[in-house]
Amino acid sequence: QVQLVESGGGLVQTGGSLRLSCAITGSMFDPEVMGWYRQAPGKQRELVASVTVDFRLKYGDPAMGRFTVFIDNDKNTVSLQLTNLEAEDTGVYYCHADYENGENFWGQGTQVTVSS
Repeated sequence: QVQLVESGGGLVQTGGSLRLSCAITGSMFDPEVMGWYRQAPGKQRELVASVTVDFRLKYGDPAMGRFTVFIDNDKNTVSLQLTNLEAEDTGVYYCHADYENGENFWGQGTQVTVSS
């Protein structure tokens, strides 16, 4: 059973930084794409950033040059470095993984709260 476990969320002041990490376990294969989405209160879930197994990056509008996504050496942990955080970045951040066979999985989410 594939599991995605996020960590690193929390409360931070405007302008602060956080690093989110997502450990992916339970699969014999590396995910084709790993990424981060977020859902702010009252809004739809949106892409923040994603990275493919061959390190192609894609950033959504929220990233805006402030966030960086990267894969750790074992290719089963994807992290998201958040910098210069704003109140509008508050929300639940979800890890996501896509596999070559078409399956995809979500983590349980980690809360990021930015206070002004």
